Amino acid sequence: MGTRILEDKIVLITGASSGIGAESAIAFAAEGAKVVVGYHRGQERAEQLVSQLPGTGHWAAPSALEDGQSHARLAARLQEAWGRLDVLVNSAGYTRKVAHADLDTMTPALFNEVLLANVGGPYAVTRSLIPLLRAAGGDAVVVNVSSVSAFTGSGSNLAYCAAKAALDTLTKSLARAFGPDVRFLSVSPAAVDTGFVEGRSREELLAKAKKTPLGRAVSPADVAQAILACATHLRTATGTRIVSDGGHTL
Repeated sequence: MGTRILEDKIVLITGASSGIGAESAIAFAAEGAKVVVGYHRGQERAEQLVSQLPGTGHWAAPSALEDGQSHARLAARLQEAWGRLDVLVNSAGYTRKVAHADLDTMTPALFNEVLLANVGGPYAVTRSLIPLLRAAGGDAVVVNVSSVSAFTGSGSNLAYCAAKAALDTLTKSLARAFGPDVRFLSVSPAAVDTGFVEGRSREELLAKAKKTPLGRAVSPADVAQAILACATHLRTATGTRIVSDGGHTL
């Protein structure tokens, strides 16, 4: 049972139809927030999730990372409904498993595609919603779902590592530019127990997790709780990363 510490706060989560985004929607709704479930291709999943969230006032909204018009439409709808946005969670992203030495597969086109999905998209969404975040009255927060790949250089592919490093730097720059009105944080998990990385088996993930200090895989719900904490408890944190990796990087 939630404490409803976010009663009537407005929260938008991109990539919320599955995985970390969906668990985040559940966590924020349990704390009393009105949640906008952003999705790209998962309309049915998004609408089903909305119907299952506790509380009222939730809705699903299409938002493609590369589609500026969809961001503008979303901003206009938020403005009409509430005139502000309290929390933005940039959870949408994309990757695929490509060996770091396989430069034939990692073409410049694929490299740029991964960068667009994981840093260009979050930037575009944030840019469209900054006026609404600033209208929240100095208590707004943007949480970017990053990865330990940003600072280990180890991950699903070269471009993904580069994109998450860029996302962390973007988080710092935006925190400096828009404080004190809006805080910006990165939440950085290691491999999460989802099907996010095509070609990575669950057995492989669990085997690696057993070698970490905590000895277990990080779940989407674990990451969602870290994201929630950014809004509810880490009131003086901005421009930094919150690592939720089970000790993977120790």
